[in-house]
Amino acid sequence: MEDTIELLREQAVDVPVPLSLPDEDDLVSIEEELLIPLPYDLRLFLLEVSNVVYGSLAPVTITDPHAHTHLPDVASVAWDLYVPRHLIPVCQDGDRYYCISEEGQISLWSAEGEAEETWRSLWLWVRDIWLNS
Repeated sequence: MEDTIELLREQAVDVPVPLSLPDEDDLVSIEEELLIPLPYDLRLFLLEVSNVVYGSLAPVTITDPHAHTHLPDVASVAWDLYVPRHLIPVCQDGDRYYCISEEGQISLWSAEGEAEETWRSLWLWVRDIWLNS
């Protein structure tokens, strides 16, 4: 995990107005808004690297409610479409959603349902998918 965080920070693209990182109070507010607890890996991801811009994918963020990556908005749309309510989207990729379970496993959902490929953790997804986008 630490190696992946470091690699992600090294690969980050400089942007004119970077997003700020959330604090614990922000996470609690999001959990209250979503009515679901955030898995540990997602909490750590949001606190440590949710301000990173890299590649063609844009994982969820929580500090700017106007961003297209704002977690409550992404989750609302995903849940309305086909993502089961107990999963939290971590990234939208076109009409597909990478989602995290309470146990921290990442799965890919589309209108056809859940894809066969899964990742044991958010950090493996970051390494295998996001850093290769």
